[in-house]
Amino acid sequence: MFKTYEEALSWIHSRKIFGMKPGLKRMEWMLERLNFPQKRIKAIHVAGTNGKGSTVTFLRSMLEANGKIVGTFTSPYIETFNERISVNGEPISNEEILRLANIVFPLACELEETELDGPTEFEVITTMMFIYFGEGHADVVVIEVGLGGLLDSTNVITPIVSVITTIGLDHMQVLGETIAEIALQKSGIIKPNVPVVVGKVVDEALKIIQLVAENNNSIVKLFGENYSSSKCQTLPSWGEQFTFEDETMYLNQIQIKMLGQHQIENAMVAIETLQTYSIETGLELNHEAIRRGLKTAFWPGRMEKISDNPMIVLDGAHNEPAIRRLIETINADFKQQEIYLIFAVLHDKAVGRMIDLLTELPNIHITLTSFSNPRAAKIKELQDYTNSNVKIKEYWQEALADVINEMDGNGLVLITGSLYFISEVREYLLKLDNE
Repeated sequence: MFKTYEEALSWIHSRKIFGMKPGLKRMEWMLERLNFPQKRIKAIHVAGTNGKGSTVTFLRSMLEANGKIVGTFTSPYIETFNERISVNGEPISNEEILRLANIVFPLACELEETELDGPTEFEVITTMMFIYFGEGHADVVVIEVGLGGLLDSTNVITPIVSVITTIGLDHMQVLGETIAEIALQKSGIIKPNVPVVVGKVVDEALKIIQLVAENNNSIVKLFGENYSSSKCQTLPSWGEQFTFEDETMYLNQIQIKMLGQHQIENAMVAIETLQTYSIETGLELNHEAIRRGLKTAFWPGRMEKISDNPMIVLDGAHNEPAIRRLIETINADFKQQEIYLIFAVLHDKAVGRMIDLLTELPNIHITLTSFSNPRAAKIKELQDYTNSNVKIKEYWQEALADVINEMDGNGLVLITGSLYFISEVREYLLKLDNE
């Protein structure tokens, strides 16, 4: 058993990333011995290639504004490990992490001796989350899928509403090589008779989702069909404004602080999910509270302006679909500016394709770098991608200093790539600012 938070965290991180045998059997084994805490949770289950974190944030903020105590389960973390399990946006305490780890530890040791093998890091964290929220610390829990859906550790719940934000090519070595294969994995969260809200997805993915929903007798709420937006515009104060409409609700000139058309889409998915949740549970919604919740929603590392002079923006565009949305935002809001982009990513991503897309932007200066994560693409792996517009710096701190010295007053420093990278940079810059 662990005596300190540090000991508990060290053990959690020492667990393997993937189990020897994929599937939910280890989760089911542990949860059965814990008397099924997941069955005592009112949950909203959120899957998707991108947009999960922002959608969870919009949902949490709106539910809070409507008087609910809201638990969230998200990954990866940006500031502190504890934020993965949060209540009303506040990470649970070190003492709670220690207590929960000590509950799971003996189960993990016992499970290790079975043919199922021991639990993975994510299975341990997910079990801790189910124990905590099963104790009644929140009225509703918004749970973000870790990877895929069908075989994800969170997929032991029967939620009030299921959500699929987007479908794109990512984690292909695990989820499949095609959009259809990935859509089938994401659709695995759809449960019998549980409604599912679907974001903006391509037809190939939509056909799979609709087929799985039909087989489960699940109502599907479709982006652009059951709910839609209009009057979209970027705000000069950093953010977006739009009008939302579905079969029963009309909200004019909603404002959000997150920048980009994709954030309008994430907010729309969240509103429709909240509306569906309210119908299923009898929750009375206050339209002004919805507006207030959306306007105050904040998710770090998503087109987050961290400094005005020089202008420094952080964005966790960690895969090819996210890079495409980042490029859309740059073309819409920053096309008159010189962009000094610092990019670091995990080695198992489509690094070459992501860099190719970024180099197509006008007025772009790209510096490739690395960061302190064992899965990060290393400098020697990035050498092949250099050209007249792409430089390499071994240390991102050096890259940032060089860029700030090089740029003029109208330039924008955009730091992007892995969310782990963004977390490292963000901690450094905020500490520098405080000092």
